[in-house]
Amino acid sequence: MKKEGVTEGTGQKLWKRAKQIVPGGNMLLSKRAEMFLPDQWPSYFSKAKGCKIWDLDGNEYIDMSIMGIGTNTLGYGHPEVDEAVLNTVHAGNMSTFNCPEEVYLAEKLIELHPWADMARFARSGGEGNAIAIRIARAASGKDKVAICGYHGWHDWYLSANLGDDKSLDGHLLPGLEPNGVPRNLKGTVLPFRYNDFDELLAIVDANEIGVIKMEVVRNTGPENDFLHKVRDLATKRNIVLIFDECTSGFRETFGGLHLKYGVEPDMAMFGKALGNGYAITATIGRREIMEAAQSTFISSTFWTERVGPTAALKTLEVMEREKSWKNISQSGENVKERWRRLARKHGLKLNTSGLSAIPAFSFESPDMLAYKTLITQEMLSRGFLASNLMFTSLAHTPDLFDIYFEELDTVFSLIKECEDGRDVSDFLKGPVCHASFKRLN
Repeated sequence: MKKEGVTEGTGQKLWKRAKQIVPGGNMLLSKRAEMFLPDQWPSYFSKAKGCKIWDLDGNEYIDMSIMGIGTNTLGYGHPEVDEAVLNTVHAGNMSTFNCPEEVYLAEKLIELHPWADMARFARSGGEGNAIAIRIARAASGKDKVAICGYHGWHDWYLSANLGDDKSLDGHLLPGLEPNGVPRNLKGTVLPFRYNDFDELLAIVDANEIGVIKMEVVRNTGPENDFLHKVRDLATKRNIVLIFDECTSGFRETFGGLHLKYGVEPDMAMFGKALGNGYAITATIGRREIMEAAQSTFISSTFWTERVGPTAALKTLEVMEREKSWKNISQSGENVKERWRRLARKHGLKLNTSGLSAIPAFSFESPDMLAYKTLITQEMLSRGFLASNLMFTSLAHTPDLFDIYFEELDTVFSLIKECEDGRDVSDFLKGPVCHASFKRLN
């Protein structure tokens, strides 16, 4: 039950309508209101610029949260990217001919990754992952895939949960049920834990693995030469190694995060930040692997539209000029340190994690989820979108960080009261947010 004094805005009302006519309410689990602040989240935006968002009632918020799920490292509505897109719209987005921008984009990505020779494009991360798996399986001639990390919603990935519906729990999202996934895919995808090379080796020894697909880093970096060991194993066993850089790409280096560690995959994918809010994903790879795409059928009408490649080219140009990856990484490291400092001030046990540009924290408390909800609730009332995760961008300026931490200081003091015995429900005005996939009524 909502507590007295909580009013329902236009966004909350529209969210209720949406759940009656859209399964789950929207198109992306991570943007569902229940993942943030059930019954109170504004849900819909009327405008976004820089790192500010306006809801349907005209309320302005500073986004210290997920920034479009990590799509806008340059900030919302970057003028140069938008101008390039608008020029494309005026010139024509689709035709019977192909757009030349896809050739220019392929050349640029290959220039940034000299180990790669060819590229294919799509418009979403799930598509990019599916394309990479199809090509890699065709190239290897084997069906089985060893995976580590989150790789989308398609059948091939969720099939990992057919044998054990908790197989993917350690790979970002727990609670993903494989309903609708053909049972005959059972045993084709085998998860392994990051930094556990012995587990991967055992999987490879016991199965005809044709593909190893993994995120370079998500929360913690490689230990004991882990990435190099995976590369050597793939080479010795003739396995196609894919790095999923949909999230990590262009955040700590100008290109894939693997460049930082000096490990070359056979294929890599990029998305999210690549188009600064416009839909574009890329799959790049070695020629002998990528040419296997011609032996199978991979094709889609809207992969040929012009806006995505146009946005990507301009985004890369701005990134290169502004050295955006250095800026957002430094901002993220500063945020981690200030979170730790604030926790020490209030006597709270807090751990930080995540890539430099995607800082996250957690409290050492069984009430962590309730505290996350409380942070979102209280910061929302102060004009901030915030939780325990942040995607930094060029639009996040030092003065905005200062204001954010001033407000967060007050919220941490409430959490300290709860750790000292106060019931956190005394402060919450609605239900606790969801931690994983749940069926929404």
